[in-house]
Amino acid sequence: MEPERLDLLFSREQQANYVGLLLGRGGLTRRRAEYFVRLWAYLLLKQTSQNSEQLKPLTQLAPIEELISCTHREAAELFYGQKDRGSDRAAGMMIDQLVTLGLLEKQFDCQTLCLRVRPLPELAIVPKSEEPVSLFADQFDPRADAIPIAGLIRQTYAMAADDTTISPQRIARILRQWANEYPTGLRVLRRRDNLNPVGVSILFPTTTESEIVFSRPPAKSFYLTSNVDVDPVQRAKPGDLNCMAVYIRAWLLDMKYLEPAHLSELLVDTQATLAKMQIDFPNLCDLYSPVIHPLYEELRMALGFQRTSEERTPFYWVYLSLDRYLELDIQQALKKLKI
Repeated sequence: MEPERLDLLFSREQQANYVGLLLGRGGLTRRRAEYFVRLWAYLLLKQTSQNSEQLKPLTQLAPIEELISCTHREAAELFYGQKDRGSDRAAGMMIDQLVTLGLLEKQFDCQTLCLRVRPLPELAIVPKSEEPVSLFADQFDPRADAIPIAGLIRQTYAMAADDTTISPQRIARILRQWANEYPTGLRVLRRRDNLNPVGVSILFPTTTESEIVFSRPPAKSFYLTSNVDVDPVQRAKPGDLNCMAVYIRAWLLDMKYLEPAHLSELLVDTQATLAKMQIDFPNLCDLYSPVIHPLYEELRMALGFQRTSEERTPFYWVYLSLDRYLELDIQQALKKLKI
């Protein structure tokens, strides 16, 4: 078994499924999860080849009962491939991090490094179900949805903003406060089988005084995923005739459910929610959204959003007329998006 054969025997799509399932484990960033999954699959395949069995593509990962030899050179080829960055030493340091996180057991007898995936309950992972998952749009429930949605927001936005110090509990408190003040603006997409929320939209009607933030770098408006004590954007109160702008503070799906049908459900529900908000704020006409994650940048462009500034910065504002969004054929617009 050679490292370069891994993707042929355990596809990138299968690897991504396991990475998504592992991301909730404390201390496991996406990069560490990707390396761990590749190493795990490689050790399983190497174990099979050592037992003189014919190598077949893996269908799922399982705990490894015996120690398997794996050099730092093999690990480096698994982690970094043909990339310029990465070395045998860096691979060894990554293995040590995975050992510290309790994912691996390591033995070294001054000549041979041997590894084993620890049989922890968290690793008894069921592969992605072949049965299609049914989702439906629903009102955000501050009692049941705040913690899982906080984790989803932190995973998607805080990591992109390179601010990993923000706790999900802080985000959850803010979400509950917003839901108490204006419940109409918080919506989720949840599974029908277990009612778990897997997507969220947060539509924030903005006071006239706060519209200045849309002329500043988006990072100055971050609140959910920052350590700012006071929200730089104030919410307008229902009936405010001067309220014209909606700040889309979150608009995302768990990556495991990111497919056109589910995205369409979320976006169509946003259309219905904005129509309801127009009753509370009759003069709403502008939609503003910060672009943070590359995938959601493509989504906004497919929907017709435009950049408000030509400045080349990592994060920037995009704009769309609310009327144009309400007139959109969502399914037709999503045909332009490659997921």
